[in-house]
Amino acid sequence: MRSLALTIAAVAVTAGLAGCNKSSNSQAPTNEAATSAGATPAEPTDAQKKALIATLPAPYSTGDLDNGEAKFAICKSCHTLTAGGPDMTGPNLNGVFGRKVASKPGYNYSDPMKAQAFTWDTDHLDKWLTDPKAMIPGTKMTFVGFKDPKDRIDVIAYLKAETSPVS
Repeated sequence: MRSLALTIAAVAVTAGLAGCNKSSNSQAPTNEAATSAGATPAEPTDAQKKALIATLPAPYSTGDLDNGEAKFAICKSCHTLTAGGPDMTGPNLNGVFGRKVASKPGYNYSDPMKAQAFTWDTDHLDKWLTDPKAMIPGTKMTFVGFKDPKDRIDVIAYLKAETSPVS
């Protein structure tokens, strides 16, 4: 029975990665900063995450991290969040807040993304997460968007808590 469960889990992982054109042997996430410093950075505490979310404008400052994490699960098939993590079908999102669109080094953005001139903030993320193809026609992102505004608020708060440096 356990062998069957492990086989099913392996098939699920392989199938999920295949949707991103990644094999189960694809580059594992790394943490360049941690590697160079010789230690893995500490996971932010709940209090630190709440402090990061509190810096967001309303209504994002009221985001539910648990729902944001649950909704972000769909994004994990194409994006990583950890510092130094790999790009997948989509770019690594660590440090996305305050980053100029299409500026992550090493990622091959579509021409329509490269033609943009904004910086990622709550308003741009909300618009993007509503309907990426409407915001930037021709983007290679296939995600159809979160239609529920509360889900977008929660995902944006989750991204802030998980991808921003803790001070």
